[in-house]
Amino acid sequence: MSAATASVTGVRPLLRASLHHDGRRMAPWAVIASALSVTSVLLYPVVFPDQAARAALAGAIGANPALGLIFGPANDLTTADGFNAWRSLALGGFLAGLGAIFAVTRATRAQEDSGQAELLASGVLGRDSRLLAGLGMAFVGSLGLGILAAGLTILCGGDPGSSVLLAATFTATGWMFGAVAAVTAQIGSDARTASSMAVAVLGVLFLLCGFCYSVGAPAWTIWANPIGWMHETRPAAGDHWAPLLLAVAFAAAVAAVAFVLQGRRDFGQGTLAPRPGPARGATRSTWRLALRLNTGGLVTWGVAFVALGVVFGYFATSVTEIVASDPAVQRVLASGATSPDEIAGAFVTTILSLVGILASVAGIQVVLRVRSEELEDRVEPLLAGAVPRRRYYASNVVVALAAPAVFLLLAGTVIATLAAGADIGLTFGDVLAQAAVTIPAVWTVVAVSVAVVGAHPAVTLAAWVGVLLSFALTILGPTFGLDDWVLGISPFWHVPHMTAADPDYTGLGWVTLVTAVLLTVGFTGFRRRDLAR
Repeated sequence: MSAATASVTGVRPLLRASLHHDGRRMAPWAVIASALSVTSVLLYPVVFPDQAARAALAGAIGANPALGLIFGPANDLTTADGFNAWRSLALGGFLAGLGAIFAVTRATRAQEDSGQAELLASGVLGRDSRLLAGLGMAFVGSLGLGILAAGLTILCGGDPGSSVLLAATFTATGWMFGAVAAVTAQIGSDARTASSMAVAVLGVLFLLCGFCYSVGAPAWTIWANPIGWMHETRPAAGDHWAPLLLAVAFAAAVAAVAFVLQGRRDFGQGTLAPRPGPARGATRSTWRLALRLNTGGLVTWGVAFVALGVVFGYFATSVTEIVASDPAVQRVLASGATSPDEIAGAFVTTILSLVGILASVAGIQVVLRVRSEELEDRVEPLLAGAVPRRRYYASNVVVALAAPAVFLLLAGTVIATLAAGADIGLTFGDVLAQAAVTIPAVWTVVAVSVAVVGAHPAVTLAAWVGVLLSFALTILGPTFGLDDWVLGISPFWHVPHMTAADPDYTGLGWVTLVTAVLLTVGFTGFRRRDLAR
């Protein structure tokens, strides 16, 4: 048996076992990505039945550059397949990338952290088998996601050619970032660090791609970004398959780097070794413990939100020039239906809502850290002493609520500073006030995770429901003309527009009430339920 063959011994049974036990974890990503595509095809002819409605859609999208930052270029909004490509390509690929990242991390560093890898290695298993099985999980899961999305979209009336190409971009994105996760699994000190690094790479490339499209950056900036390759396939607007070959080559090259790095690191250790703890002293309060456990992640988030503030602030300074270049928006402005100042105000409200949704993710991660500490048997020794359950949970909840508020104000301050220096009709106070009134909506989203972890932690996936609903209804909902009562499910719909002549603060009262109820459910549940065993 050659050395290469010996290094992957046992990969087939390991992959089968991994697919059997963990394959279902790719299902939510596949379902959501497929739902994006299917709903686009089904609802487009209903919501936009004639040319006038479709022209109004093009104008609305052109008037809000924040949508271009998220969804990329709208190559063709006159057909259901073109609308589907604009609405689903970027987000569907992002979801596929996330699913692949978590699949690879679970099959590699997470097994080393839990001790499962050592147990597997005691049998007949090659050194590279686990990494190859992890990549196989990402390969099969992403392929299944693409097949499901393509099949359902075609069954619902999508064009076969463009639907298959769109789904292929989902699969290719999953393969690329599965390979990226394989590399970060060799670099990170543990599974949490490895997955955070891979997600950060995905998020940065995603935002850079949208930024370059929105500001009309040179073509080379798009081709230098792997996510840009997916947009250049142009489903339903040219159907170019060649960029997918770049994605396959990228995935193969990055995966090869992962195998090289694995051969040079110690088992259970990453290239970046964790820092040792303090030589003396101890954390004497639950509040300090909560901060200490989350310091690394919170610092990283803080830097990220400063960068987001710069990007969105740049958009704010040039929003009128960007929208004025769109013919559909020019017709709206000429009709007197709105003004450049109103467009700038609506744009700032949208991007601060988006910043708030992203900030809530940081808070949810703090709450979920409570559950992970519980599962690792680190909470029970604390509560066995003089620490009451309510105080322990409150310490983490306060950090989970305070951190997103600080991040939102941090990004809002940067945006306000840049916007105030541009002649777009907005002052520093207007923008900062808009950021401040967005905080209660962020707390509502975080409070959902507090209720889930406190009362029923077995379904921790439900902790993300607030983020998903808020994003879908706040960013996607208006493009479909949904009724106010549907849009009102998102707490961000109730945020008053501070640039309006008479802002309505009534919605904030209802949002605060919902937050209080969710927090009460979380604290009551955590006090009464059993800890994980």
